[in-house]
Amino acid sequence: MSKAVKLADIAQQAGVSAVTVSKALSGQKGVSDGMRTKIRQLAGEMGYVKAPQEKTAQRGSYTIGVVVAERYLGGPTSFYLHLYQELSQRAMRKNCFTMLEIISFADEHHNQMPRIITGEKVDAVVFMGTFSLRYAQFLRRNIRLPYILLDTLTDEEDYDTVVSNNMMGAYRMTNYLFKMGHSKIGFVGTRLATASIDDRYLGYVKSLMQHGVRGREEWVIDDRDRETGQSDYERHYLLPEKEDMPTAFFCNNDIAAMVMVRRLTECGYDVPGDVSIVGFDNFINEPFPKIGITTYEINTKEMAKRSIHILLHKLENPDYSTGVYMIDGRFVERESVVRAGMPVPFV
Repeated sequence: MSKAVKLADIAQQAGVSAVTVSKALSGQKGVSDGMRTKIRQLAGEMGYVKAPQEKTAQRGSYTIGVVVAERYLGGPTSFYLHLYQELSQRAMRKNCFTMLEIISFADEHHNQMPRIITGEKVDAVVFMGTFSLRYAQFLRRNIRLPYILLDTLTDEEDYDTVVSNNMMGAYRMTNYLFKMGHSKIGFVGTRLATASIDDRYLGYVKSLMQHGVRGREEWVIDDRDRETGQSDYERHYLLPEKEDMPTAFFCNNDIAAMVMVRRLTECGYDVPGDVSIVGFDNFINEPFPKIGITTYEINTKEMAKRSIHILLHKLENPDYSTGVYMIDGRFVERESVVRAGMPVPFV
């Protein structure tokens, strides 16, 4: 009995990837008419026959690329590694697989198209987190696959995006500090470094304004380099002078919150006795330092679920679009905040 012809056999003869062969034979987009005709002719000449289980798999089995900038993966506590795990698990439940590509600073600077795209390794793409404006525009001009933006917003309206409700989450966390009697509240996060930080900063400012409190520039503390996204403990997290020290800080994420606890402790402050701290994300499993951080939990499971759902629909219907899909999180109270006085009312 002759050996069954596989997609890889046809791909080798055609000089393309197995993904391209699969698309051509199943009628998916992303293959030129000439190449589609060539592949189908080769398949017929080679005696290719789809197995029943292969037909079933092809109807809903895709490889989904996930592309993220290197600056977001600085350690095992990276939020985006956590989010990628959620995407991978959700994709597997839908009989799909994920493939991660990390874009280096050099590749981003030189407008290098992700290799999983140029190598035709994937059927659709999730762009996770913020890229430089120039690189983001380059990707949108040149990508031909279905794709979605995850945890970032664009100033253009015709893109499908899944984001957490960063501004309202930050607004709620800052309101909580006012409710606990704090009126001198600082912000930790480098503005213009990411869209998420900017949205959280705007939520913080909105709360200050509604409580009649004027924001002070010396209370806004950088946590990273604006261009590279890298954090340097010696250059960042620099505290105000003691006489200008806020009684509380809203930190743009939990890592920044924990580093602030370290910095404050080293400088002789008690947390939360002298200075209260709140964060954002709630994805770190083990407390460090040994204090639970009051935070706003991002619903990463729902973000992953919604992203995969949208991509699968886009693969089946090129005209499918959802626009911006914003997902609320939830407040998580722990011991990093103490009451400083009577609640500060809205003006």
